[in-house]
Amino acid sequence: MELKEKIAFISDTLENLLGVPSRDGRGDVLECLILTILSQNTTDVNRDKGYTELKERFPTWEEVLQADAKAIEKAIRLAGLGAQKSQTIKNFLSWLKAEHGELSLEFIHDMETEDALELLCQHKGIGIKTACVTLSFACGREVFPVDTHILRISKRLGLVPPNCSAEKAHVVLPPIVPAGKAYPFHMNLIYFGRQICNARKPLCERCPLTQHCLYYKDNLQT
Repeated sequence: MELKEKIAFISDTLENLLGVPSRDGRGDVLECLILTILSQNTTDVNRDKGYTELKERFPTWEEVLQADAKAIEKAIRLAGLGAQKSQTIKNFLSWLKAEHGELSLEFIHDMETEDALELLCQHKGIGIKTACVTLSFACGREVFPVDTHILRISKRLGLVPPNCSAEKAHVVLPPIVPAGKAYPFHMNLIYFGRQICNARKPLCERCPLTQHCLYYKDNLQT
């Protein structure tokens, strides 16, 4: 089975199992970017706690921009990596105000996807996954973010090589994801990775994809 055929089967199987996730609609791009920065290497719960505290202390992005980096770090501490993330946020807001005169990223809606990705990824602390999540969730673009769950599952299913990095997976996977399925496939893989194909003890007895799984074949098949 070719990779495109295999990934289409996986996508259809997960939709039959989990349904077809739909976007809530277009959101504020800058808000989505900041949320995604805060989500790096932490849980959704801690990300949201950090964001809530940030907005309670600094209700506007202008106030965040004017705040000391240490104050931002303290506000977002629950999201983890506060020193790193606070500097990323402050640096990006400074650049945005200087280059565009206002703290808004809505102009990205008028950019080509590749140009928007390049613009975001030029900033330290904003990698390809963060940029793709922002464009997918806030702009409805047909991009495919690869998180730790998706990378793990993709390796187990043989969609990418065993030594593939997340950065390389962002190059390898998008061309073989079925057209129009980037968002639902992304969301279903994350849910699947959390509920069934988890890192330490995958629930292979509940998995509908074992016939295509290299991990199952190498470790559990008798």
